[in-house]
Amino acid sequence: MRKIILSIIFCVVLFPTATLADERDVYIALGDSLAAGQTPYSEIDAGYTDFIALQLMRNGKLAHFSKELTFPGYRVENVIETVQSDKAEQLLNEATLITISAGANNLLPLIAHNPEQGTIAFSQLSADFALNEVRIQMKELLSLTKEKAPNAEIYVLGYYFPYVSLHEEQKQGAEKAVKLLNGILKQETEQAGYVFVDVFEAFNSGQADYLPSIQDIHPNQLGYRIMANEMLKKYSGNDFLSLPIDAMPAPNPKTFEEMLQMQQNELAVEESQFMALHYPDKPTPIYV
Repeated sequence: MRKIILSIIFCVVLFPTATLADERDVYIALGDSLAAGQTPYSEIDAGYTDFIALQLMRNGKLAHFSKELTFPGYRVENVIETVQSDKAEQLLNEATLITISAGANNLLPLIAHNPEQGTIAFSQLSADFALNEVRIQMKELLSLTKEKAPNAEIYVLGYYFPYVSLHEEQKQGAEKAVKLLNGILKQETEQAGYVFVDVFEAFNSGQADYLPSIQDIHPNQLGYRIMANEMLKKYSGNDFLSLPIDAMPAPNPKTFEEMLQMQQNELAVEESQFMALHYPDKPTPIYV
């Protein structure tokens, strides 16, 4: 039985398989902490991938959603490794819709950010090396994803400018680096025949509202909503599927420890169901 996990936090809905998967999208998210839904406070909640899945579900366009192939801190090479994993094989083989967030973790760790002073520092040479690395690895990732998910439409999301506390005179170099990253992602995505989703301008127009912590580069749910809506516009060609603010689910953040515990409990339940089905005469263990 397939599970839709809308952020694996606020909603779990079960769908039958069979013909639904042929008529509706099997949506698999790949990528870093933005794809996973990390909050500005080192928690996990509904992010842009969850909001995309939610709107597809509300409009009868979703058979299955999973973001279990996402993980905070992933660089492009980590996503490549994930796509090649046994865990990903069946998910990607059945996928008809994939979103990817990857590349920021190749670049941003090279930028020394002092939020209190509103300054940054980085080596242009190191940044150029990282950007070239992203170019090479994104080409490989998209080719590999196409091989593993032959029936999937692929959308690669760009990045917003993540530093809200910078002095104006400090912004130019960092903005240029992020725009170069987006340019590389766009070029490689379109050369592979897929769709690039630019979120830079839409997000930055309300940057202060979407990035509430100067200590952290992750957006709140309003920011994730902007990212989701930019993707949904590309997907549908208009605003029809966009998520209105008043239709957003209530925040329900979980710590990383809570998320790991939930996953362990889920595995325990699945094992219990398997044993009951295949070994009905064996005592069923109790998981607390």
